[in-house]
Amino acid sequence: MKKVEKDKTYLITGGAGFIGFHLSKRLLGLGAKVIGLDNMNDYYDISLKEARLNILKEYENYSFVKCDLTDKEGLFALFEKERPDIAVNLAAQAGVRYSIDNPDAYIQSNLVGFFHLLEACRQYPVEHLVFASSSSVYGGNDKVPFSTEDKVDRPVSLYAATKKSNELMAYSYSKLYKIPATGLRFFTVYGPYGRPDMACYKFALKIMEDEPIQIYNNGDMYRDFTYIDDIVTGVENMLCNPPEADNLDARYKVYNIGNHKPEKLMDFIGALEKYLGKEAKKEYLPMQPGDVYQTYADVTDLMEDFGFKPSTSMDEGMRKFVEWFKEYYGYEKTVS
Repeated sequence: MKKVEKDKTYLITGGAGFIGFHLSKRLLGLGAKVIGLDNMNDYYDISLKEARLNILKEYENYSFVKCDLTDKEGLFALFEKERPDIAVNLAAQAGVRYSIDNPDAYIQSNLVGFFHLLEACRQYPVEHLVFASSSSVYGGNDKVPFSTEDKVDRPVSLYAATKKSNELMAYSYSKLYKIPATGLRFFTVYGPYGRPDMACYKFALKIMEDEPIQIYNNGDMYRDFTYIDDIVTGVENMLCNPPEADNLDARYKVYNIGNHKPEKLMDFIGALEKYLGKEAKKEYLPMQPGDVYQTYADVTDLMEDFGFKPSTSMDEGMRKFVEWFKEYYGYEKTVS
C-alpha cells in the first residue's frame, strides 16, 4: 500500500468543511501540496469555516480557491492551471432533513456540481478521484450490518438519492473515460470543528444554553458514530491506492467507513452530558421523514484492502470533542 506522496497535488473540494479541513490538515502535516476549494455558503455559521481556513492558511503549501462546483468555467480554469494529481470531492449540500424543504440545493450541488467535477477529471485527467458518499444510501434496508454488496435502491431522502446517483455517475465515468474512482460511505462523523447541524454539535450548544434538545423516535435510534480522525485515516490510506479494474474494466470501488459499532442514541447523549458536566433538557418526538432507525457499517473490505478499521471509542471521541467545544466557545477549558 502506497503512502501519501508528497510530490503530488491534492485538490480537496469542500475544503473549508468539516472533513475537508481535517483531511487537508493531515496532508499538509505530511508535507503534501493541498488546494482547497469551497463556495463558503451559509448553510451553517460561516465563521466556523473561516476558523478552519485560518488554521490551514498557516501552511505554506496550502492554497484556497473560492468557487462553486456549479461554476463549470471556474472549475475548469482551476484544473487547467493547477493540474491536480488527486481530487477528493467532499463538497456537497449535506443534511437529510434540510433536503425535505430545500431540494433545489441538492440537485445543484450534489448532481450538477458533481457532474462538472467528473467532466473536469475527464478533460484534465487525475490519477484518482475519491468522493464522499453516505451511509444514507442504505435507506430502508433492514439487513445489518450494512454492506457495500447490499442493494441500495430504496433511498428515504433526496439527499440519499443524490449520493447514490454520485456513485452511479462516477462508475460510468470510470468505465468510459478510465478515471480511477473510489466512493466512501461515511457513517455519522463527529469531532472537533464538526458541523453544527449534526447531533453532537447541535446538542452541545443547546445543553450549554439551557435549551431542550429534540430527540426523535423517542430516543429509540442507533447510529454508527465515527470519530473524525478515523475517517481521515481511512481516506488517507486510499488516496495513492486507486482500485484495480473490475470485470468491465472500470477502476472503481465503494467502501464503508464507520465504527462498526452502532450506539444507542441515548448513550451518545449520556456521554455528551458526562463531559459537558450538564444534563440536557429533553423533548421527545416521533421519527422524522427521511430518518432511519439505525446505521451499522460492515468494514470488511476496508480491513482486507488497507488493514484498517475505525477504533476510537465513543467515550474517547466525545471527550476530545467536548474539550475542543469548550475552548472554542469559551466555556470552562478542562474536561473531567
